[in-house]
Amino acid sequence: MLEVLKQLALMNASKKVLKISSKELADKINQSLQTAARKLKELESDELIERTLTKDGQFIVITEKGKRRLYREYLDYKKIFEEDETITIKGKVFSGVGEGRYYVSLEGYKERFKEKLGFDPYPGTLNLKIPKEQLYFRRRLEEEDGILIEGFKTPDRTFGDVKAFKCKVNGIEGAIVLPKRTHYPSDVLEVIAPVKLRNYGIKDGDFVEVEVCL
Repeated sequence: MLEVLKQLALMNASKKVLKISSKELADKINQSLQTAARKLKELESDELIERTLTKDGQFIVITEKGKRRLYREYLDYKKIFEEDETITIKGKVFSGVGEGRYYVSLEGYKERFKEKLGFDPYPGTLNLKIPKEQLYFRRRLEEEDGILIEGFKTPDRTFGDVKAFKCKVNGIEGAIVLPKRTHYPSDVLEVIAPVKLRNYGIKDGDFVEVEVCL
């Protein structure tokens, strides 16, 4: 029924009286004539449209109640597509090789983390192994822009860019970091935070949920 109301609105029936036959509407919604007529009747019964039948044809206008119903639907889609989207990724905690501690401790990255993420990270990362059923969300991060943490150079070497996403782990604010160059496979996530997350009841083998803001 809502599909028909939306189609009528797309034909400006919320702004003017629309002359349309049930046959024309059936073609628009790709349904049978009987289905189109029935749905119009239902919309009229629910006071979502006003319909007038004359010898010259059928005239329809969407009521204020109908407009409000469409607006509620619009807000639902707005929430899905336009507001900040949050996804939840679940992963298993494991100990790394200390590389994350080294990179997070570098002044070049630390200053950029503070500037872009709003916190001074604890020197170390929480490493999460992502199970197969969660890999779709892991791949989503690769596709999203995220927050760019620019790389830098020292006299000895070049350090590459890092993409970051603000997140929460057990209610603690932090960030997922995706280095452009990493020794970890694609089913691993590294999380940084202003505190040592393992001091908050997190240990190897635990599954934790990370709320990620895209």
